[in-house]
Amino acid sequence: MSDMQIQQVLAQMRALSARAGEGPAAASGAAQGAEFATLLKQSLDQVNAAQQHSGELTTRFVAGDAQVSLPDVMVAMQKSSLQFEAVTQVRNRLVAAYQEIMNMQV
Repeated sequence: MSDMQIQQVLAQMRALSARAGEGPAAASGAAQGAEFATLLKQSLDQVNAAQQHSGELTTRFVAGDAQVSLPDVMVAMQKSSLQFEAVTQVRNRLVAAYQEIMNMQV
């Protein structure tokens, strides 16, 4: 994922966060949920694509492809690793928020 894509995802997440803070007049809960689900799916798809690209570069490098250099492979691996870690952190926070909501007294 390029820096531009990361910035786009962050901007979308900030926009969603700002809308969530506006209260019920901002948008319906179903619409916000659908937008969040779409954003989450897009993020997961981007992470998957980055990991597949990294694996492809690794395979090509090991096979001796002269067009693939070790720095290219290492950068692709680090990008996919960072993206995976970011998605994992988002998942962890979602699970923690869900658990906190489930433990609330009504």
